[in-house]
Amino acid sequence: MNKKEKEIASKDISSSPNDQSMTKEQYWKKNISCVLILLAVWFIVSYGCGILFVETLNEIKIGGAGFGFWMAQQGSIYVFVVLIFIYVRLMNRLEGEYASGIKNSNSTQDLGKEKS
Repeated sequence: MNKKEKEIASKDISSSPNDQSMTKEQYWKKNISCVLILLAVWFIVSYGCGILFVETLNEIKIGGAGFGFWMAQQGSIYVFVVLIFIYVRLMNRLEGEYASGIKNSNSTQDLGKEKS
């Protein structure tokens, strides 16, 4: 191993792999928090707009029907479909971060080992 490789290996080993990568616990914590936030939004839209605030929202008319009625019948379904797409995008980003962190930690471990 030449001098430059030793410097790179010592630099990579001295920095903890967790500095750049995400642990499984961090991944699942972020995953669960995304799911809970999206479920809360869906609950507020479907239960809140369809049941709790229906009288207030019915003052707004859409196609002859009140907005509260429309949200109970159609709006909550549309919001649910949009939330699915948001979830897919968030999870793709999160899994990309996790995968790159795993790849970085594996390459760091490989650099620290000497070839036999």
